[in-house]
Amino acid sequence: MLPLRLSLLIYNLLLLPGLIFLIPGAMVKMRRRGGKWSDLAQRLGVLSAERAEKIASLPKTGPRLWIHAVSVGEVGIARKLIEKLLSSQDDLSIVLTTTTPTGQAQALACEAKHPTRVAVLLNPVDFRPVVRKLLRHIAPTKLVLIEAEVWPNLVTMAKAQGIPTILANARLSYRSEKRYHQFGAVVKPIFAQLASVLTQEEEDSERWERLGPAKAAIQMTGSIKFDPDEAPISKAQLEDLGEVLRRAGLPPGSPLLLAASTHPGEEKELARVFLDLQRQVPDLGFLLAPRHVERADEVERDLIEVGLPCLRRSTFSISSHQDQPPTPCLLIDTTGELRAWQTFARVVIVGKSFLARGGQNPAEAVMSGAAVVFGPNMENFDALVRALLKHGGACQVKDLSELADACSELIAQPELRVRMIENGLLALRPHQGATDRTVAVILGS
Repeated sequence: MLPLRLSLLIYNLLLLPGLIFLIPGAMVKMRRRGGKWSDLAQRLGVLSAERAEKIASLPKTGPRLWIHAVSVGEVGIARKLIEKLLSSQDDLSIVLTTTTPTGQAQALACEAKHPTRVAVLLNPVDFRPVVRKLLRHIAPTKLVLIEAEVWPNLVTMAKAQGIPTILANARLSYRSEKRYHQFGAVVKPIFAQLASVLTQEEEDSERWERLGPAKAAIQMTGSIKFDPDEAPISKAQLEDLGEVLRRAGLPPGSPLLLAASTHPGEEKELARVFLDLQRQVPDLGFLLAPRHVERADEVERDLIEVGLPCLRRSTFSISSHQDQPPTPCLLIDTTGELRAWQTFARVVIVGKSFLARGGQNPAEAVMSGAAVVFGPNMENFDALVRALLKHGGACQVKDLSELADACSELIAQPELRVRMIENGLLALRPHQGATDRTVAVILGS
């Protein structure tokens, strides 16, 4: 293992050319996902008067947490944590940073709910002058990173100022561990600075132990995202979405198939699977939620190409009550609603598990009360997948050719669905209380 100073020197020497290489693609992606050019200034530590005033208005008497969450999924975990943290300590305040525009939109909803105790910023570039400026602005007593977002300069400078860094809901897939080991001498001194690593599974703990953190710093608290102890979906939201379905020609009680967090290429193939199923179940409806909603135009073109025209969720505003021409397909091109949409489905297909690698998190679908099906590529959630399959709480198919038969069986057999749903919740039981355990460490460390 290299000395920390040498490890940071190597990182910083590579950082600038790496950013120069990545910036053009990142800027294109930012614009495509709804970001603004003014966001760049914030990433360089230049805060608008409004954002600076927002941070200055936070309570100054109690502890202040800097919580960083990359995108929508991580922000969802952060919001769960924030609700527990704020209710546990009255004088605590939080600055929540995000990386993506969609993540920021969800974070701002959290700020709107807790305007006097939560402030939202975009995460800064990991340059030392920028990090120094943000640490001075935020003045955190603790730094909480969600899942795996460990920035070397940020962690090092926080520790130098006596600010402990906690990695919450930490996960580490076999592929990620293998990739880190290729640069083990450089990354281990960085990870060794983490005050606490709160893992989702025992396997995660074992992998983190091999990457530098002190063994005493690693604790399995379970997955916050898999923790069934979650605020119920509001009745008002369910009623609103139910009305959207009715106006789209999918009345209450219609059997629905939902494809969740899909990636490029999958939508077209899953649409073909749906059309095949529709010949067996004529009243079947199809809800399609791409992982990145800014791809909605592209996805709609793909659906039309395979002969499945769709309506878009965004066309159904609260103020408009006009029905649309009926269609069996609704494209979910809005954010923050997937958890609620899954409660309407009989079967949820997990995206990124057929034509890409890694998969998406199946836990939310399991908790929604739907039967869950995924393809062969679920490497990022291997421990959870094994637990679900061991308990009979989900169905894994080897490829798209098996998918229609698996979905057909689940749609047609309610007793099979009920058994799978019950078994899925049983598989998630070890994670119950993960949020409370994580909060206890954050407040106590």
